[in-house]
Amino acid sequence: MEPVTLSTERLRLRPFEQRDAEAVFAACQDAEIARWTTVPYPYARKHAEDFVVNIGPAGWRDGTLYTFGVFTPDGTLVGSTGLVNTARLYTPDRTAELGYWTAGGQRGRGYTVEAARAVVDWAFTSLGAERLEWYAHVGNEPSRAVARRLGFVMEGVHRARTVHRGERRDDWSASLLPSDWGRSGRTPYTATPPPP
Repeated sequence: MEPVTLSTERLRLRPFEQRDAEAVFAACQDAEIARWTTVPYPYARKHAEDFVVNIGPAGWRDGTLYTFGVFTPDGTLVGSTGLVNTARLYTPDRTAELGYWTAGGQRGRGYTVEAARAVVDWAFTSLGAERLEWYAHVGNEPSRAVARRLGFVMEGVHRARTVHRGERRDDWSASLLPSDWGRSGRTPYTATPPPP
C-alpha cells in the first residue's frame, strides 16, 4: 500500500522516516514503553534505525503493518499508532489490530486517543475494516483507558497469550466494529444473544 498521512486538530500522523530515528530512540528509552510493548530491550539506536528505515517501510509496501509516527505541528514526536496484522484486512476477515505507544513526556494530554481515533476512522472508511482488535498485557490500565475511550468492547483475558521478556503474560482483549461507531460493514453481522 502507498503510505498515507492523516491529520487531526492537533496532530499529524505520517509514516516514520530516517530523520525520526533519534526521536524514536529517545522515546523508547522510557521504562513504561519497555514494560508494556514489544520493542526490543534494551533499546539501541540500531533498533530505531531499523524500525524507521526497514520495518516500517516494508510493512507499508507489503501490506502487513501500517505504522504512523504521531507529531505535533512543530515536529515533536508524541508517539506511534497504527495497525498490525493487516494482511487479514485483505481476507474475508477484514480484521486488523490497533496498537500504540506514547512518549513519556507526552502522556496525559489526550494525544493517543486523538491519533488512534484518526487511524480507526481511516481503517473503517479507507481500508474497509470490519473488526479492529486491541490487546494489552493485563495491568496496562493507560492502554485500556485509551481503548475504552475509542469505544472498544472488552472481551476478556487470554491466559499466557504472549511471551514478554522471557515470561508468559496474560493479555486483555477488546474489539471495535463499524457498528460501534454507527457505521455498517460489508458483511452482515448478527450478534449472538447472551446465554440465559
